[in-house]
Amino acid sequence: MAKPTADQSVPVDLNVPENYVLHTLTNTKPLPPIKLSNLHNELQWLSVIILTTIPTLAIVGVYHTTLKWQTFVWAFAFYFFSGLGITAGYHRLWAHRSYNASKFLEYVLVIAGASAVQGSVHWWSRGHRAHHRYTDTDLDPYNAHRGFWYSHIGWMLLKPRRKPGVADVSDLKKNKVIMWQHRWYLPLIITTTFVLPTAVAHYGWNDAWGGLVYAGLVRLTFVHHSTFCVNSLAHWIGESPFDDKHTPKNHMLTAFVTVGEGYHNFHHQFPMDYRNAIRWYQYDPTKWFIWTMSKLGLAWQLKTFPENEIQKGVLTMHMKKLRDMQEKLTWPESTAHLPVVTYESWQEQSAKRPLVLISGFIHDLSGFLEEHPGGAHLVKRFIGKDATTAFFGGVYDHSNAAHNLLAMKRVGVLSGGHPHILDIARTVPPSQRLKVARYEELKRDVDYGSTTAVEDEDDSEDLVVTRKLKLRY
Repeated sequence: MAKPTADQSVPVDLNVPENYVLHTLTNTKPLPPIKLSNLHNELQWLSVIILTTIPTLAIVGVYHTTLKWQTFVWAFAFYFFSGLGITAGYHRLWAHRSYNASKFLEYVLVIAGASAVQGSVHWWSRGHRAHHRYTDTDLDPYNAHRGFWYSHIGWMLLKPRRKPGVADVSDLKKNKVIMWQHRWYLPLIITTTFVLPTAVAHYGWNDAWGGLVYAGLVRLTFVHHSTFCVNSLAHWIGESPFDDKHTPKNHMLTAFVTVGEGYHNFHHQFPMDYRNAIRWYQYDPTKWFIWTMSKLGLAWQLKTFPENEIQKGVLTMHMKKLRDMQEKLTWPESTAHLPVVTYESWQEQSAKRPLVLISGFIHDLSGFLEEHPGGAHLVKRFIGKDATTAFFGGVYDHSNAAHNLLAMKRVGVLSGGHPHILDIARTVPPSQRLKVARYEELKRDVDYGSTTAVEDEDDSEDLVVTRKLKLRY
């Protein structure tokens, strides 16, 4: 394979238009849909052969070959070796540059990655960077919106309807270890996939066929689908504790299946972080491997995203959940929408229904008198009267639940007779003192009054407090 020229080291996305995604999707036509009549021309035959022949041979081999315990241990260890070549090498070291590695470790990782038969580092990283840049769009090579099986394996079996979005890998072309692997990739995969597992089992405990079948074919099948699950399962099941804008999710099951790559929602939010799992109890052997290499002096500059910014993502998702819950609840009528009632009108209507004044608000307690925990008689004595003092500890210091329920029974504001209306602690029920508001709502509320209302000495107290009420509601 020819050595890359100097021009190949220039970033391919250096001069892309600022509206590249929209421009590309609008001005380039996808290939025609795949039909049964043209299927044979739309298959990527090399991938089809590899991804069907290997598991088929593995099944046949298992049927005819007895599994020795030594071979099982060797296959299991080699599975992790191959997997770490992809997760710690291809993925976190080169695709995302989340840490630096010594030349020795780089060679170990490119050899391990070759044994996973998933293309060279150069090819793999180019596709993966495109996946992160264009996640869930038609420029994403394994777009999860096209279905579980497409993102799992279909994108490799079928020719893509669109060319994946541009992604720069000029930095990788400057790496001699990566280009060495790229140049010798075919001999490397033959040696590491078939020769090495067979030779170790043959010379170790005289089980050449077992080594070929279990540490070679079966192990490779598991490594393939383990890695494929990062593109499919990790976008399908789990939660989105950091951001729900795109499909990546966190799930412990996916982590076990993918050598620690299952905390995918975190990874897509903070791709340069060398960790996938940030809690000590979360399964991420790739993180543990990289950390161990750093302690041995083989890796350094392990990148981690600032905890403060990580927690902002967590808080945002908590608030979104609270907002969803908040919008399902029924809230009291806004103070601005309540009618202003004269004293005479309140007294006249109190003769017909149980209206009680508390903190300047008129409350209709119809249907609640007999439900009052302290007895109906305590409420009836305040019909047509001000019960503010009694409600706020004079007779009983009511609970938050009582305050919230009382606010739901507001039917009006007493005109000229509400000295407590300026006391926010009494007029705003506990359930509304902390509310999740969207940005446009906050902006609207701030624009409601003068932005200097609190600072101007000439502003009346009423204006200041009214503005505070508006902000809280």
